Amino acid sequence: MTQQTFSEAHPELTVLRLPLSDPRVRPLVEGLTEEYDRRYGGLFGDASQEMLRYPAEEFEAPHGALLILQEHGRSVAGGAFRRFDADTAELKRIWTHAEHRRRGLARRVLVELEAEAVRRGYRRLYLTTGPRQPEAKNLYLATGYRPGFDLAADPETVKHLSFTKDLP
Repeated sequence: MTQQTFSEAHPELTVLRLPLSDPRVRPLVEGLTEEYDRRYGGLFGDASQEMLRYPAEEFEAPHGALLILQEHGRSVAGGAFRRFDADTAELKRIWTHAEHRRRGLARRVLVELEAEAVRRGYRRLYLTTGPRQPEAKNLYLATGYRPGFDLAADPETVKHLSFTKDLP
């Protein structure tokens, strides 16, 4: 039996590298804002303010990138990175539309972001996720990211779950 790559198994998906201002990015921003509000309420402050925390230019070349996966012209997943330091990119805004979860799309976003970070000369990735996103934590652990926190600790006491990964 021949094993298919993700792209072969999902030819209907298109990867777009876009600026934050592009309307095709709006579902990512709106979806994340709703998700953060639902999961965290005011625990970390206003979710809308969090989405505006970084200037849009930080997610643009040469130091950053933002990508969207589209299926039949609809944005279904996406993510971004920005410069953390000379060797490290910080992953931000990894998102999958609620109707499209459990299909491997977040993993595909990670693969695309990692490849783009390598093309931009980064040697390492860094990210944080919140304690109320166990599926994100599990995704990062399953894809080779090293936790920067005690995995046995109550995530609510850790607050920001940090991860790193060395790039090839």
